[in-house]
Amino acid sequence: MERNGGQLLVECLLALGATKSFGVPGESYLAVLDALHDTRGRLDYILCRNEGGAAFMAAAYGKLTRQPGICFVTRGPGAANASIGVHTAMQDSAPMILFVGQVGTDMKGREAFQEVDYKAVFGTMAKWAVEIDQVERLPEILSRAWTLAISGRPGPVVIALPEDMLTALTGAAPLSGPVEIAEPAPSAPAMQRLRGMLEGAERPVILYGGCNWADGAMDAIRRFAEASDIPVVSVFRYQDQYDNASPTFCGEAGVGMVASVKELLREADVILAVNNRFGENSTDGYTLFDVPQPRQQIIHVHGSDLEIGKVYRPAFGIHAGPNAFAEALGALEPVKGGWAQWRAKGRAAYEKSFDLPDLPSPVDMGKVTALLNEILPDDVILTNGAGNFTVWPNKFFRFGPKARLLAPQSGAMGYGVPAAIAAKVAHPDRTVVCFAGDGDFQMNCQELATALQHGAQPIILLLNNGIYGTIRAHQERHYPERVSGTTMVNPDFVALAKSYGFHAERIGATSDFAAAFERARASKTGALLDLDISPEALTPRQTLSQMREAALSAKETA
Repeated sequence: MERNGGQLLVECLLALGATKSFGVPGESYLAVLDALHDTRGRLDYILCRNEGGAAFMAAAYGKLTRQPGICFVTRGPGAANASIGVHTAMQDSAPMILFVGQVGTDMKGREAFQEVDYKAVFGTMAKWAVEIDQVERLPEILSRAWTLAISGRPGPVVIALPEDMLTALTGAAPLSGPVEIAEPAPSAPAMQRLRGMLEGAERPVILYGGCNWADGAMDAIRRFAEASDIPVVSVFRYQDQYDNASPTFCGEAGVGMVASVKELLREADVILAVNNRFGENSTDGYTLFDVPQPRQQIIHVHGSDLEIGKVYRPAFGIHAGPNAFAEALGALEPVKGGWAQWRAKGRAAYEKSFDLPDLPSPVDMGKVTALLNEILPDDVILTNGAGNFTVWPNKFFRFGPKARLLAPQSGAMGYGVPAAIAAKVAHPDRTVVCFAGDGDFQMNCQELATALQHGAQPIILLLNNGIYGTIRAHQERHYPERVSGTTMVNPDFVALAKSYGFHAERIGATSDFAAAFERARASKTGALLDLDISPEALTPRQTLSQMREAALSAKETA
C-alpha cells in the first residue's frame, strides 16, 4: 500500500503513542494537515495562535507527561517563533519533537522563500536536528527522534520536512508500535559504595532535579531520606517532585536562593545529586561548589553519561536513570549518622521562610498564596512564566506528592499561559492555576483563543503592577533614579479575557480574593482574576523604595 510522506509520518506518530499535537498551520506541511484530518480523537491537532505559544505547549506537555510533546510549524518565520519552546525544553530536559516545514529539496541552498538551514539554527539548541531527504527514511528518523527525546537526558528534537518529502508516495511501512527503553540501573556494588560514602558523612544532603520522574519513584527517595534523616533540596523549579510536607524537605536551590539553602549546600560534605544537571541557578552562579573540583564529595547520578562530570568532577558518578536509581535506593538499608540537628536546622529554616510581613499592596500575595495552600486540591497543577511574581508559586506554595509545577528553567517569559493550556489538554479534569505577571501574560495572551476553541481553560491569576518587575528591581539596585523602559500602559485585562469567553474580574483588595476565586473555580470556561498589585510590593521582604534607598546610600558611601 502506497501512502504519501505526510500520511506515513502521522501513522508513525500514532504507532509511537502520540495522542496530542500543537501547532500553527502552514502551506509547507499541508500533506501532514491532510493526514491529521482523519485522526481526530486519536491524534488531535491543537490549533494555536502563535508558534511560540504552540512550542511552549509542546514543551510543557512533554514535561508533564514524560512523552514527547509534538509541535508542527511552518518554515522560516514559524520555526524562528517556535525556537523559544525548543530552548525551554532543552533547559528543562523535557521531551519534545518539533516538526518544521521546509522548502522542496530541489530549491535547497538558494535562499528560497522562507528557507532556513535547520541543522545550523537548531544544532546547538536541540538534542538533534535533522532534515528528511528520503521519504522512505521517515519511519527510521521518527523512531530515532522519539528515542532520543525520551532517553538519557530527555530533550527536544527538530525534524525539517521538505514539501516534496511529504507529497512523495512510498511503499514504506509505518512503525509497528511504541519504543520501550529500560533505564540504565545502578549496580549493587555502586549502591553499596554510595551507602558507605553517606554513612561516613557528617553533613549529607540529597539534591535532586529533572522532570522525567515516574509516579511513585520519588516516594522511594523520600522514604530513604526520612529513614536516614538526610535533608533534601530541590534544584530550581522542581520542588513539586518531592513531598514538601516531609520533615526532610529543606527548600529549593534556585533564583533567589534563601540563605539557609545556600548554607546547607556550601557546608555539606557529601551531596547525593540525583538527576540534576548542575545549572547556574542551582549552584548560585557556580559559587557553591568549586569548579571543577568541589570541596564537597559529590555523588552524581544521571541517566546521561554526558552530564556526569560536565561541570563538576564527582567523587563518584553513577550512570543510572532517576526511576531505576530510586528503586535501588528504596531497597537500600538506611544510613544512620549524627546529623539529626543538621537536618532539623534546615527544615526549621524552610518553615520560617513562610513567615511574611504584611505587604504594601491592595492585594497581598503572601495572604493569597497562604489561602491557596489551604484550598487547592492535592493534584493541582501550577504554571508560571518569568518575573518577580514567580516567587509566589515557586517559594511560597507547598507541593504535595500529587501536585505539579510547570515552570521554565530557561526563565522564559510567556510560558505560563501556554503551559496551563497544555496541562488542561493533558488533564481536563484537574485544577490548573497559572500565575502570570502583566508583562509575562501579554507575551502569549492570544493563546486564550486556543483555550476557548479546545475547551482547555485554566484559572489565571494576573499579578498586575504595571511594570516589568524583575528588570525594574535591577534598575533600582544598579541605576537608582534612572528608570527606563520598564513602565507599561496596560489594556483592560478583564474585558480582554471576557472577549475570549473567560470569566474575569478585577480584584482590588485582599479581602475580595477568596470569594472571587470560588467564582473562578465554578466557571466552566476558565477564569482570569486581575489582581491589583502595588509596584512597591515587588519582593516579599523589600519594597521598591527600600531597594532604591539602599542603592543610593551605597552610592553615596562609595
